[in-house]
Amino acid sequence: MNAAEINSRFYDALWSETYLTPPDRFNTWPLVRELVAAAAESPRLEIGPGLRPRLPIAGTCFVEISGSALSRLAGEGGFATRATADALPFPDGAFGLIMAMDIVEHLERDEPVFSELSRVLKPGGHLVLSSPLHPECWTRFDDVVGHVRRYRPEDLLARLDRHGLPLQRSAIYGMQPRSRLLSRMAAWFLTRQPERAMYWYNRTLPLVLRFGKPLRLVPGMIDARRVDEVLLVCRKPKG
Repeated sequence: MNAAEINSRFYDALWSETYLTPPDRFNTWPLVRELVAAAAESPRLEIGPGLRPRLPIAGTCFVEISGSALSRLAGEGGFATRATADALPFPDGAFGLIMAMDIVEHLERDEPVFSELSRVLKPGGHLVLSSPLHPECWTRFDDVVGHVRRYRPEDLLARLDRHGLPLQRSAIYGMQPRSRLLSRMAAWFLTRQPERAMYWYNRTLPLVLRFGKPLRLVPGMIDARRVDEVLLVCRKPKG
């Protein structure tokens, strides 16, 4: 089974058993409000949000592979389209703000994804993305959730630079279990007892979000040596 099939099977099952969480519940919301205001005159796009969108739902364009997520997002006023991140069905420079949270690590070929993100982002627009780091930190959890890779920080930045998406700010990010034991346990439950896993996921998420740490953005790249996942804010140069 290839990565696309793994992702489609896992996430369609995940979102069919999950409720929609409003964007203002996440620690990304202060950043989102700032960037939405800055791009108020431009359309905005979020790629692969499932039922955990970070951008305001009403009026936002969403790209998803899950039919369950697409119908829910459309029902809340979003413009939902079934597509993949490496073939976005939009014209050049269509969006002033794009979010791609935990997306680039899921596709077999990531260069077309970065190319598409840059293509549909207008000059002066912002891209916010997140990704797990450090290949040596790979766990069974990465396999189960459909990751293809973890990035070395320098490689991720090189890809962004190559596609004209220089980094502005960054922060520690992510909700993956921190210990390898917890990762193995989460992977076991997701593969062997998915209904039970989803039951506890849905009931513990509000607590995780409520007591989660604020997003602490810094200029440039954080010291990522012991960081499991990073959030990056990039801006496409004008002209």
